[in-house]
Amino acid sequence: MGAADTRYLLHFRTSYFTKWGQNLVVCGPGVLFGNWDQRRGHWMTCHHVGEELVWEVVVPVPAVPEFSYKYAVVDEQLEVVKWESEVHTIALPEGLEPGATIDIFDQWQDDSHPAKVLSRSAFSQVILTNRAQPTNGKAAHMKPLINEAIVRFQICDWQLQEGQFICVTGGAPQLGNWQLQQALAMTQTSSPWWGAEVRVPLSAFPITYKYAVREGDGSLSLEHGENRMVAIPRNEVQQRAPALIVRNDGYFRHERRWRGAGVAIPVFSLRTRHSVGCGEFLDLCELVDFCAAAGLRLIQVLPVSDTSVRCDWRDSYPYSSLCVFALHPQYLRLQDLSDQLPADIVERIEAARQELDDLADVDYEKTLAIKLSIARAVFDLQGQATLESKAFHDFCVRNKDWLRPYAVFCFLRDLFGTAEHWRWGALSTPCPEAIERLAAADKEWHATIQFQQWLQFQLHCQLLRVSHYAQERRVALKGDLPIGVDKRSVDTWLYPKLFRMNVGTGAPPDYFNKQGQNWGFPTYNWEEMARDGYLWWRRRLSAMAQYFHAYRIDHILGFFRIWEIPGGCTSGLLGHFRPSLPLWKHELEGKGIWDFDRLCDPYITLGILVHQFGEELAGEVAAKYLVETSNQRYKLRPQFASEAAIGAIKPRKGLPADLAAEVDQVREGLLKLRQNVVLLRDEEDPNKFYPRIALMETSSYRELDKAWRDELHHLHDDYFHHRQDALWAEHGHKTLPVLLGATDMLVCGEDLGMIPACVHPTMEDLGVIGLRIQRMPSEPDTEFGDPAGYPYMVVASPSCHDTTTTRAWWEEDPVRRERYFYKALGGEGPAPAKCGPALMQAIVQQHLDCTAILTILPLQDVFGLSSTYNTRPAPEETINDPTNPEHYWRYRMHVRLEQLKGDTALLKEVQAMLLRSGRCQASELPQVYAHYEARATGVRAALTEDVGTAGKAAIALGLVANPLVLWSEWTLKTTGSGLPPGPGGALGAAEGLSYLVVLGVVGWSAYTKATTGSGLPAGPAGLLGAVEGFSYLSLLAGIIVFALQLAEKGSIPGIFG
Repeated sequence: MGAADTRYLLHFRTSYFTKWGQNLVVCGPGVLFGNWDQRRGHWMTCHHVGEELVWEVVVPVPAVPEFSYKYAVVDEQLEVVKWESEVHTIALPEGLEPGATIDIFDQWQDDSHPAKVLSRSAFSQVILTNRAQPTNGKAAHMKPLINEAIVRFQICDWQLQEGQFICVTGGAPQLGNWQLQQALAMTQTSSPWWGAEVRVPLSAFPITYKYAVREGDGSLSLEHGENRMVAIPRNEVQQRAPALIVRNDGYFRHERRWRGAGVAIPVFSLRTRHSVGCGEFLDLCELVDFCAAAGLRLIQVLPVSDTSVRCDWRDSYPYSSLCVFALHPQYLRLQDLSDQLPADIVERIEAARQELDDLADVDYEKTLAIKLSIARAVFDLQGQATLESKAFHDFCVRNKDWLRPYAVFCFLRDLFGTAEHWRWGALSTPCPEAIERLAAADKEWHATIQFQQWLQFQLHCQLLRVSHYAQERRVALKGDLPIGVDKRSVDTWLYPKLFRMNVGTGAPPDYFNKQGQNWGFPTYNWEEMARDGYLWWRRRLSAMAQYFHAYRIDHILGFFRIWEIPGGCTSGLLGHFRPSLPLWKHELEGKGIWDFDRLCDPYITLGILVHQFGEELAGEVAAKYLVETSNQRYKLRPQFASEAAIGAIKPRKGLPADLAAEVDQVREGLLKLRQNVVLLRDEEDPNKFYPRIALMETSSYRELDKAWRDELHHLHDDYFHHRQDALWAEHGHKTLPVLLGATDMLVCGEDLGMIPACVHPTMEDLGVIGLRIQRMPSEPDTEFGDPAGYPYMVVASPSCHDTTTTRAWWEEDPVRRERYFYKALGGEGPAPAKCGPALMQAIVQQHLDCTAILTILPLQDVFGLSSTYNTRPAPEETINDPTNPEHYWRYRMHVRLEQLKGDTALLKEVQAMLLRSGRCQASELPQVYAHYEARATGVRAALTEDVGTAGKAAIALGLVANPLVLWSEWTLKTTGSGLPPGPGGALGAAEGLSYLVVLGVVGWSAYTKATTGSGLPAGPAGLLGAVEGFSYLSLLAGIIVFALQLAEKGSIPGIFG
């Protein structure tokens, strides 16, 4: 038989639990495996082996040196539900006999596996760059012999560090017979794969084995879990013993998975000695230094895109992008625009820096105006050299799809005085030719167009420099992907078909806002986006990946469904989900519900008016804003029929306060009337309706008959909690993989709020990391989350930019504070009124000790660990108030980063907490400041490294004072008087001072307990804690002695006589 006629049998096996109607298919390149077409792949069959569902198929193949494949899950229509994440390649050994069987058992490789997340760039290029480097070696392939089988072991490990190697050991001589020092060394074939082969007599099967990590010193540590086993299949599928057994065993089972920590802070909130008015990109380098020194591995920031839509302070909102590709000019470092800035410009920069540095917070308008003015002056003087450079030319070519349109848009925005591009006449619908004409070199405004491009180039260079700086120090940068874009944006101007411009985006009523949120963004036209494979999203993510190694998906629920709000609404209350299965007209009629005008129009009666406004004002409101229809029913006049129109009702300037308050009362009352509906009409299809969220709370609902109330209540709950699950899961599986596949950045999702049942399983299935905020638990009927119970694939944070800071939250509600103190922290006694350093340490340590892959601390919470930095009033450190749609985003830290990174006391504190939690290793730190020990944490935990000057003084004086006090008390008890005065009264003076020292230590301790929930820190070698206890003992002994003296003699002689 010739080589061309030789065929082998490939016996594929893998374990995977499918849903009903699903099947597994083996696919690969070439005709043999269907050219990646699942319909022409090899259909597998399944059977149960113990608790596993094993799929297998035998595929005859011609003699080829190697082949590649992977598995796919398909549905009943043969559409792919999920691909396995890895492509397998198997090289066949030489010398195989015709008809030889190759048994292949693959551990299913899935994106949901926690180990897979370490392959993302945040780890592979930044955090874990000390991992074992690939040698691209090849495991030696053996030739088969009679009555023996070759066993090829393959294992994957993304967590392996430099100097570590993988071995395999087990119950066979070839594997060392479980003698660790004789374990079989494996070869790293590619990152992160390791392989090895042995030839084993058929009689030796089955063989148990495990993988192990060999350290540089030769020591070995076995993987966690039960022994693995390789056996020869004996069933109807395979009658002949295999010549080669391939064991693709998936991921190495580490006993402890990687865990790390980072900080979160908006870029605009940073402060250094160079920044002008707000934080700048290059300020991040100082923060990187602090994080690297402390052992923190990630910095999370808010969106940094240009938001210059209104050109006033409202653009401080970082989630409303003018262009998702452009960077915000406020983050520009003016001093780095040139190495040879003219002296007058240097003086202007320094004067502006000093003026704006005196402000506690960011003055957005003034800061941006100064930066743009100075940047334009530099451009006019020196910009031409940059414009002629190759680097600038390459930047323009790489970003041609958005850069020139963005520059033209900015020019037109300023020309027309608005970014509402639908008001620009013929230019409201741009075409490439029109953009090119507007940007032509012969136009008088050409320098303005060039300035915008030059400015973006400078911002790009500065942020790229930060990214490289952070990467070199193993600190990952995590960006933020806003869910929406502003209607008045470059993106909606260029690509109007991708957006539903007549509606808005927001969030239903939740923890943040009982009225819901209306962000004003258009919703996405996902159907149109799918036509070109979501190209806009892929470009957007690729642009982010230039600078960031990870990103947070803002409002990840928007990729399952979005809360879509009619254009005339200002709140989020009258929205509905998109996509969603509506309540169909025929469905409602089938339940006897037919009066749609009654259910969809605001229900307003005379009784409701009187209840809302009072008898005196009700008539005036009815006459001015309403029209009476029939049966004492009213409807809003057309000019006041929307929330936006009602919201425009404002008191006239100069109106007396009582009348102005009445106008406000009327406006708020009319809004409640407008929202008093039960059903919402679909604006595009008259046969579709949606239940108004919380419709049971409306008076319109309460005045329906019971039969209708019961049906509508059921339909409401079904719509919001059950009806949509399958649809939303399907939508999430369409959109989220686009984001995940666009780059290799680490992906985290903000999954707070009203979470449908399909969201967390889908995120887990795709390997997207979630978010846990302790005060916003995902578990129902729970007030505070328990970090100890968090899953691995989440980010744990005490607070975030959309909540008050931990200190502010602690102080704002005394009753809730008590509950948290007892339930979450296990506190004793009254809860302290202030969240001091020891209490903050307990909260932070609790989050660090949890099993989450990342703990991210707002930088304000890090300030709270230090009595030096927790002096600013806590409410001033809040970044955003989600209940206020006109919030001014202007928080700026009150301490410079240079001071922070030079504060060894704070570095010691943070290092010790990270080391104790296992989120950092001492060997990874450039300099170890902390001396820590593992101990119980909680409200009574305190570090012993540094107690400050006062603590050291208390130790020195207390060690002397306490023995003197006890001596005095003993003398008082036995002689009836205190110590003798001594030479020159020195002993008597020392006696009196000692009592003052003891009382001072006890008073200090009592104050600390009242404000932080714990006593004094232990101090070096526990000395301050010993002095504290000794002082309480001395005080107690004194009280007893004085009481005895008083009982015996009716007075207290001696020093108190």
